[in-house]
Amino acid sequence: MRVPGLPHPPAVPGRLAAPAPGWSETTDVCVVGSGIAGLTAALHLREAGLHVTVVTKVNIDDGSTRWAQGGIAAVLHPADTPGAHAEDTLLAGVGLCDPAAVEVLVTEGPTRVRELMRIGAEFDRHPDGSLQLTREGGHRAHRIVHAGGDATGAEVQRALHAAVRRDPWIRLVEHALVLDLLTDATGRACGVTLHVLGEGAEDGTGAILARAVVLATGGMGQVFAATTNPAVSTGDGVALALRAGATVTDVEFVQFHPTALYVGGRTGQQPLVSEALRGEGAYLVDGDGKRFMLGQHELAELAPRDVVAKGIMRVMLAEGTDHVFLDARHVDDLATRFPTITASCRANGVDPVSDLIPVAPAAHYASGGVRTDLSGRSSIPGLYACGEVACTGVHGANRLASNSLLEGLVFARRIATDIARDLPTQADPVTVPAAGHVVDDSARTAIQRAMTRGAGVLRGESSLAETGMALAEVARGRGRPRTATWEATNLLTVATALAAAGYARRETRGCHWREDFPTAADTWRGHLLAALHADRITHTWEPM
Repeated sequence: MRVPGLPHPPAVPGRLAAPAPGWSETTDVCVVGSGIAGLTAALHLREAGLHVTVVTKVNIDDGSTRWAQGGIAAVLHPADTPGAHAEDTLLAGVGLCDPAAVEVLVTEGPTRVRELMRIGAEFDRHPDGSLQLTREGGHRAHRIVHAGGDATGAEVQRALHAAVRRDPWIRLVEHALVLDLLTDATGRACGVTLHVLGEGAEDGTGAILARAVVLATGGMGQVFAATTNPAVSTGDGVALALRAGATVTDVEFVQFHPTALYVGGRTGQQPLVSEALRGEGAYLVDGDGKRFMLGQHELAELAPRDVVAKGIMRVMLAEGTDHVFLDARHVDDLATRFPTITASCRANGVDPVSDLIPVAPAAHYASGGVRTDLSGRSSIPGLYACGEVACTGVHGANRLASNSLLEGLVFARRIATDIARDLPTQADPVTVPAAGHVVDDSARTAIQRAMTRGAGVLRGESSLAETGMALAEVARGRGRPRTATWEATNLLTVATALAAAGYARRETRGCHWREDFPTAADTWRGHLLAALHADRITHTWEPM
């Protein structure tokens, strides 16, 4: 199939402009990222007797995992089955999931969750000690474990952080932005360059040499003006992988969470209103107080996220408004069951116990990313990817709620097993090619504005073409190498890949919604594989 190319594609750098590394250190495995995927991988690698260095661009507890509210989906009740979990996952993925990856997820998931509990994660339980299980969008069974009501991510991060801190052979490098991949003479990954904001010997730009590299950098939500992702979610891992020559796929499938708290048009990170609230009985209403999801899907408000987000957008377009409402006033013990949501709403002038909650879709989760096999291996030997930065094939065109934390647990273990089985000796990196460039300081806002306007929840050929032209203008700017411009350049790279894939895929499927091609087409049942050649991102078509 011929893949339509984005008009006026922006030029993106093949390597970031950065000072030459002034220091280096060596480890067995470098894990980039400190969320559930990265820390779980580090712990399993240590079980295998390997020395691990974890690099994180913020404090260990400030990544994306801590913001997860709903929970972890896994078959932990005798009335539930892995087959039922797989069926729900495949339905949500709208024909693009890899069935083998889904089978791995649902069969190995329960064991991985129990391992998480053994290292100290405490999930909510009934008085008799049994796990409290709730239900979220797309699930036909109660299979979501949660902690602190709606603070699951914070509890998972706490337990993993404590376990990592107990192990003296896990070195932690905080406030460090990884820049580019290092490879040896055979093309195998052998480390990374990075910039550390610190006061020690490793301050400034340096290199960590390793026998394998695991990317666990999280998502790219900051490519849009409104997102549930924290400010650090700038697509660093996907951008690094593209510059290194790795294959990236399915980047057009960015899931917009249907119910972010609407806070008067404010940009940046938006408070999440977990669909676990809908799982406990809350429902969506329009400006007249009418439930609008009834009749649109058999699960109504608990339909898969793409269905609910589209339902909300249709109401907003029809009414000319920028939000709808979530009615949770009838939910029992609301403030106790959902303390995080309640506090967030009240901090923004809404009391969910007595008021309707204004909500609107916001960029939430990237179903695509660095393409991996079932062992987490990318197309570059020695480079692995895990968690949101990866595309394992589990999510297809639309991630099923609460499968994300589970994916991090399952594939982190598989990565550690594969690395421990066949880890080569340390090799020297080849000479780093001439440095590329970085865009200027204003780029981040310009990218977010262009992507929200033309490549957001609702897309079309003309809007995506306009986005491409806006990104090309951004790409012409030049800035001074530093954290803000490195992040903006990463955003430009992933935004370009996303807009180009969205332009090429001429159908509506999952969380990719084309107004000019409103239905799914069998001819588009496959994957767009992105690669960076010279300074242009290109896509090739791979049918299922």
